[in-house]
Amino acid sequence: MSDATTATRPGAAAPGTRRRSRDLRDLPAALLFLLPAGTGFVVFFLWPSLRGVWLSLTDSTAFRTGGFVGLENYQRMVADPVFWDAFQVTLWYVVLNIGLQTVLAVLLAVLMHRLTRSMVVRGIILTPYLVSNVVAAMLFLMLLDYRLGFVNEVIEGLGWDRVMFFGDQALVIPTIALVNVWRHLGYTALLLFAGLQTIPENLYEAGRVDGASELRMFRSITMPLLRPYLGLVLIVTMIGSFQVFDTVSVATQGGPANASNVIQYYIYEVAFSRGYDFGYASAMSVALLVVLAAISIVQFRLTRANQNDMA
Repeated sequence: MSDATTATRPGAAAPGTRRRSRDLRDLPAALLFLLPAGTGFVVFFLWPSLRGVWLSLTDSTAFRTGGFVGLENYQRMVADPVFWDAFQVTLWYVVLNIGLQTVLAVLLAVLMHRLTRSMVVRGIILTPYLVSNVVAAMLFLMLLDYRLGFVNEVIEGLGWDRVMFFGDQALVIPTIALVNVWRHLGYTALLLFAGLQTIPENLYEAGRVDGASELRMFRSITMPLLRPYLGLVLIVTMIGSFQVFDTVSVATQGGPANASNVIQYYIYEVAFSRGYDFGYASAMSVALLVVLAAISIVQFRLTRANQNDMA
């Protein structure tokens, strides 16, 4: 008897019905596995986000629950020169951090992919990422100290003048960017290295047969096929760069003369140092969330991170 006859017999369940029934039986187990992550998302992300949006519409402080003031905090933000200055400082840091980190990470990932795939090498490269931001900031604060730092001792030994890495308004943001590039470079490179491993080796072999150089294969094979992974890495790196706080808090506290007063540190100061103004701090946080979401969407579309040229 054919499958069609069997499926149409009286009392026989249709294939779609059996599949839905099986899915419903699996639903409790699926919900059980999703429960821990779902609970964490609601408690630590969704509820605080909604609470922050509400606070941004009030004049609440750390000591009292304020009343509804509408868009007053956002109007204050637009007219706040310190906010815009902090936003510009943050943009400058993001450009430096993402530009330098991405270029070095791509080069490091390609070197690992083309020269060695040793687990020991990968472990060594990832080691700085295992150091917390606070510890990394304290380490470089000592290394780059103007009077006692090892780096300035070497600079003076070479006959040059000592450098105020964290005390010079022109150098403080590049210095903070370099500290965070040192810490995150290995992790970013390993993400790209994972993407490189998805590129078929026979494409490189065909390139060698055709006489293509390593540079030509990098431009014509590696970069186009690495694009989706590079796009996702850029989005993650951009979001993390806008949220820089630890290094600034430990090394400079926004100085000198607000030269390193990034937006996250300014929000922290408004919320916990200058009047404990939770309403205004929440408004700036919501504005930052909107900016990050918009930039992420634009990056996602421009890099076509959801498309793979090998498909």
